[in-house]
Amino acid sequence: MEKAQRLTEEQGRLLDMLARNTLNAKFGREPNVDAGKKLRRQWAAPALQAPAGVFVTLKMDGRLRGCIGTLSGDEPLVQGVCTYAEHAALHDPRFAPLTAAELDRTTIEVSALTPPQPLAYTDVNDLLARLRPGVDGVILRKGISSATFLPQVWEQLPRPEDFLSQLCLKAGLAADEWRRGRLSIETYQVQYFEESA
Repeated sequence: MEKAQRLTEEQGRLLDMLARNTLNAKFGREPNVDAGKKLRRQWAAPALQAPAGVFVTLKMDGRLRGCIGTLSGDEPLVQGVCTYAEHAALHDPRFAPLTAAELDRTTIEVSALTPPQPLAYTDVNDLLARLRPGVDGVILRKGISSATFLPQVWEQLPRPEDFLSQLCLKAGLAADEWRRGRLSIETYQVQYFEESA
């Protein structure tokens, strides 16, 4: 996201409401009318209509319950939120589809991404030094294998070594592949907005 496309707190809350209304509709529930009115008023805002990478994360009782998104901004942010809210709820292969009863206990978080940028590094020590825990989301690629962690994952894996090892495992690689092989690394930043409890 360029500076001009930075989201306000109100726009972030609206994206959370949009994700919630999308899931309510999917489960045959009435949408939040107040949220719908606010969304209609702001729908055309440039920051909401700009193409952006987006992830929707669902948490139930504080634990991950689904997270799906896209790194590329191929569609307007508001459309991406609708698409990936549904995918996170019903199509995350790590979890059974969310049920209507679970939706009541689920908190939604929307992350809007900046475009990924290549991270040049010379060796393992340089890679560790260039990563910014808590700031950068990381995309790791080797051949056809790839994976990403949002910057929020640093909260669970604050040590860069652990972060990279788990990211390698997520990509289907050996945990120490980042130490042994030359990987393609990209970083991005996010603005994320979580529903209030």
